[in-house]
Amino acid sequence: MATFDVYDRSGTILRSKELSDTFVNESVNKAIVHQCVVAYLANQRRGTASTKSRSEVRGSKKKLYRQKGTGRARVGDNKSPIRVHGGVAFGPKPRSYRQFTPKKIRRRGLHSALADKFQSENCLIVEEFTLELPKTKTFVEFLETFDLEGKTLFVVGSHEHNIYLSVRNIPRANCCTWDRLNIHDVLWHDKIVFTESAVEKLERKFVGT
Repeated sequence: MATFDVYDRSGTILRSKELSDTFVNESVNKAIVHQCVVAYLANQRRGTASTKSRSEVRGSKKKLYRQKGTGRARVGDNKSPIRVHGGVAFGPKPRSYRQFTPKKIRRRGLHSALADKFQSENCLIVEEFTLELPKTKTFVEFLETFDLEGKTLFVVGSHEHNIYLSVRNIPRANCCTWDRLNIHDVLWHDKIVFTESAVEKLERKFVGT
């Protein structure tokens, strides 16, 4: 079992928490992590880029000048791709970039990413807390207390609207519930702060305890 300290908002260690080795010390499969990240980013693409071909550009279909006798190169109409304001040859058209990734692969990828964060000591566990009103200052002080200067992700066990509103005003800080966690968010952030309930639910998800 791996042991981690549980902190309160003031930075005081309250107790120790044991997490399963299967959850924390899982081997990191870089190939699966790469596959999942590529698929995630591809699925975020809207695929709406579009250009007009020569058949769609507005203009006359008349040949600009006769084929022979002018001493110039042969040309067609003014919608040719080689002319100004002509159509675009082989330009992008609306399409789907979506990649299908099996559920087991996505699950293994997220598990590997989380394990890598734990093994590199970039995770922090804090006690449960709620806010009666949104207060960004509370989380700014929290970041300063734990010296969290980089990109930080707060993972909570259940949706707390006031916490979400408080965190979203802080640059390079984000908040999500444990079941909305994805591999891109895990890798993009430098540090991840879990509440106790969030890390327990993630452990049950991947270990089944």
